[in-house]
Amino acid sequence: MQLTLLKSKIHRAMVTGVHPDYSGSLTVDSELLEEVGLLPHEKILVANLENGERFETYAIPGTPGSREIEINGAASHKGKVGDRIIILSFVTMDAREAETWTPKVLVLTDDNQAVQPNLA
Repeated sequence: MQLTLLKSKIHRAMVTGVHPDYSGSLTVDSELLEEVGLLPHEKILVANLENGERFETYAIPGTPGSREIEINGAASHKGKVGDRIIILSFVTMDAREAETWTPKVLVLTDDNQAVQPNLA
């Protein structure tokens, strides 16, 4: 049996930019991506805590240390600068692997700094 579980989560990221004319994706500081194990172009689910909107896209690495979180392309209509979002990715594995699986989770402060690293 295969199960789908949370792989990575960046909780309470603040949107720092919105770019409707960009081709798509969510730009995330590459240091944050690395800390939770998200790969460039990996599929993500984004939930906006301010308006309840959800959308799927892919992650692209932003400038290391910039703490940028930018919504690009059509998804830019799902949020605005200052909104808090949750960035999620999932992994499929067999039930035996799932018994010991632990996702990587970051909780961010108002300036997108990690306040609680690696908590599920």
